[in-house]
Amino acid sequence: MSAATSATAPSAGFLRARVGSLFAVAPLGVWTAIHLWNNLSAFQGADAWEQSVTTYSHPVAQLLTAIVVLLPLVLHTIWGFGRLLTTRPNNVRYGFFANLKYALQRLSAIGVMLFLGAHLWLAMLHPRLVEGHPEAFADISHEMRTHLPTLVVYLLGTLGVCYHLANGLSTFAMGWGVVTSQRALTKLNYLSGAVFVVMLGMAWAVIFALYKSG
Repeated sequence: MSAATSATAPSAGFLRARVGSLFAVAPLGVWTAIHLWNNLSAFQGADAWEQSVTTYSHPVAQLLTAIVVLLPLVLHTIWGFGRLLTTRPNNVRYGFFANLKYALQRLSAIGVMLFLGAHLWLAMLHPRLVEGHPEAFADISHEMRTHLPTLVVYLLGTLGVCYHLANGLSTFAMGWGVVTSQRALTKLNYLSGAVFVVMLGMAWAVIFALYKSG
């Protein structure tokens, strides 16, 4: 490879950043929105929720879901953990608002890692691998109603997930060159704010429905 080619070729770090941000939007962001939408069936009762959230039409569908969701999640987590260890505060280069988003994105990443780890184990893996059945509506609604730490963890955990995904939409658009002007960036900030509000509204509505049913 010539020196000119080496100078213009994307670095490995650049490619990892692009792939990492891509996984945050698709399939993880898309699947999260669908998952929240399906969970809204909690307002219709136990049967509707279990049919929408924990029931798969075929074992292959369950396997494909695990591959499409869990593999990108693991890869994104590894990439994000590496960024947490190597990035530095940016309050010198950027203004207050941008720096606040930067700090909250990294703080939310830590919370989301812990929340998703617990959620995947308690809501998916433990019921299936240990108890031999999918998570029951009665179990999660009872926990929401009677166990305050569970309620608080889900409120804060979903807050972190919704912010992390909405702000990740902005960084994805900037990183991939979708927005290039200050005007477009301003519109993008409004869009990511709207995504955050809508997703958080869905998440907390689900929690309310589960709490009410408990």
